[in-house]
Parts: sequence; structure tokens; C-alpha cells
Amino acid sequence: MGKIIAIANQKGGVGKTTTSVNLAASLGVLEKKVLLIDADPQANASSGLGIDVDSVEIGTYQILEHSNIPEDAIVKTSAPNVDLLPAHIDLVAIEIELVDKENREYMLKQALVNIREQYDYILIDCAPSLGLLTLNALTAADSVVIPIQCEYFALEGLGKLLNTIKSVQKIHNPQLDIEGLLLTMYDSRLRLSNQVVEEVQKHFHDMVFETIIQRNVKLSEAPSFGESIINYDATSKGATNYLHLAQEILKKNSI
Repeated sequence: MGKIIAIANQKGGVGKTTTSVNLAASLGVLEKKVLLIDADPQANASSGLGIDVDSVEIGTYQILEHSNIPEDAIVKTSAPNVDLLPAHIDLVAIEIELVDKENREYMLKQALVNIREQYDYILIDCAPSLGLLTLNALTAADSVVIPIQCEYFALEGLGKLLNTIKSVQKIHNPQLDIEGLLLTMYDSRLRLSNQVVEEVQKHFHDMVFETIIQRNVKLSEAPSFGESIINYDATSKGATNYLHLAQEILKKNSI
């Protein structure tokens, strides 16, 4: 049965989508069958893998609404072994529409029941909020990766996210585990970056991935070409970092 990993942080601009897309592509290159679910109304994971977001007729919105099954929406991507459940801007309305529904936190979990066995990993790119979309992702997931950028406000809001995770564990998903905290946007030349790394490692010890994602121009360029960093420039520092992260996750899961 495939492992479901949510990539979540309510702060924007920390590297959630970059991590979702490139971790999926790296696991794919390592011959794992991967499904990436775009659960962010901005749909950057979809466009970052070359999908024309405006042409998406069936996506995460319809799956959460249960008007369609995931098989209706899943598309192939240019990344080897990676399928995508795309999003569209209409996903922004789902939080309002789910509010009055019974078991509203379980909509995604229920939708994924029949496709889990088809994949080794299912990654969920979460929206930058702690609303119903993220709650659905955390309820459906086995574990969560939390990207933290190596910048001044790195730990701001992390306590809030960890409290949300505890609350989900208590009420909706006792099996939810923290896969790891991932340090992103690291620049070894900046004293601040090094201070953030030390601070996070000092507070969270083994919860922090050994892999650190460095600032890399190629990583920023790849989405504008609709490609993962593996497809765009496999020799770049960004590609090396994400391959190491994928290997670390496989090792942690004894695969």
C-alpha cells in the first residue's frame, strides 16, 4: 500500500511546491510509482509539471466534492513514473462548500482508498493555510514533511502548525507521523542561514532531515519550463539535493 505524505506549512514561500514537485520526480527516477496531488488553489504544482491549468476540467475540487473519482482526473506527467492529480482555481471554493458536510475532514482520505495500492508514494502539495484543505490532507496522510526556509522568520508559525498536527493526531488521524523538517533556501555564505540551521537542529534534533535544500537558480527556473529539476537540469545542485532527500526518505522507510 502506498505511503501518503503531505507537504505542509501555513507560511507561503517556504518551498512546499518546489519540494512536492521535485521530491515526486526524484522518487520517480528512483523507480518508485508516485502520485502528486495538487491541493493548492494556486495550482503551481500542476503548472510546474507542464499542465495547462486553465484546461483542467476534473481535478482536486471534483475529487474532494466526490462528484468524480481520482481515476477521472489523474494525468501522466513528463517526469518518469509520476502521475498528477491537478488543481484549478475553482479549488478556492471548496472550503466554503465543505463546511456544512458531514465528515468534511475525511473527503480526501475516502477518495484515495481505492488508488493507494497503485502507487508507492502519494504526495500532497498543501495550500499555505491551516484551513479545511490542509486538514483534509493531514487526515489522509501517513506523515508530513514540513519545509522551513533558512531565513529570519523561519520558526514563526511552526508552533501553530505542530499544534494543528497534534490536534489532527488526537481527533482525526492517530497514525499521522512527522516525516521530517526540511530546511530549504539555504545559502552557506549567509550567517543567518547557518544560524537558522543550528537553531532548528538544536530544537528538533532527529526530526530534521540531514538533506538541506540549497538556493539554486535552476530550481527557480525549472517551473517556468513546466519541468521538474530532474528533467530540467539533472546535474544541478537542486537536483542533487532532492535526489538525496528522496534517498533519505526511502532509507527512513526501509525501502
